[in-house]
Amino acid sequence: MHAIWKGSISFGLVNIPINLYSASEETRPRLRMLHKSDLSPVRYLKVCKADGKEISFDEIVKGFEYQKNEFVILDDKDFEKANVRLTHLIDIVEFVNEDEIDIRLYEKPYYLEPNKEANKAYALLTHALTRSKKVGIAKFVLHNREHIGVVKTISGLLVLNILRYAGEIRDTNEVKIPEIKLNKRELDMALLLIDHLTKPFKHDEFRDTYVEELNEVIKAKAEGKMPKAKGKKPVKTQAKNLMLALQESLKRARTKKDTKKSARKAAS
Repeated sequence: MHAIWKGSISFGLVNIPINLYSASEETRPRLRMLHKSDLSPVRYLKVCKADGKEISFDEIVKGFEYQKNEFVILDDKDFEKANVRLTHLIDIVEFVNEDEIDIRLYEKPYYLEPNKEANKAYALLTHALTRSKKVGIAKFVLHNREHIGVVKTISGLLVLNILRYAGEIRDTNEVKIPEIKLNKRELDMALLLIDHLTKPFKHDEFRDTYVEELNEVIKAKAEGKMPKAKGKKPVKTQAKNLMLALQESLKRARTKKDTKKSARKAAS
């Protein structure tokens, strides 16, 4: 992996030099934009508005328009000067219980790796987080923007997850939720179904099956075949059929559970 940022993580007056790595990667097929008539690749040009000519990346600078057609040019050193400390530091400012954080705030995870000379301080922070059962709330600058994030430990590794700011989350009042009086039998059946479908969460059991199926479509078309459509569009459950749908769902859940039990007994 390639470190995308180097600096330190701190709590109190303890500074720990670290390397930051992206903890996620894209697994979807890489699709190219093509010209429909001749299938030649389409590329996006950076064109100067003044003369209409294409310009190379090394000719581009960043600027802020403080008056009409008047710009202040900013380079990497200028972004650093805005706050030298924050551009080089993931600063843990407080500790909280993880369940206090709204799930809607999580955005993107990163791994934090210590420099060799910082191993002891790094281990101290990971063990302290584990023992306290807390997570750290940190401030830092990445890609010329200040972020807040959650720092937690997973199997001795510090993981930083960028959080969205509260102002970036839309108010739930924008979503219309109807007030419905529920039938007790239907609610009891729904709770029974949830109980039958409850199991310990094992993340590695899940995979992107849609990408696998999309690759099958790509392979078929590459071989000159016409791929067959997989699955059917879902049909919405009518209110009058809700109990029937719950009963059938429970029946299938029980059958699936019994099949798995039988398979485990046969294996043992």
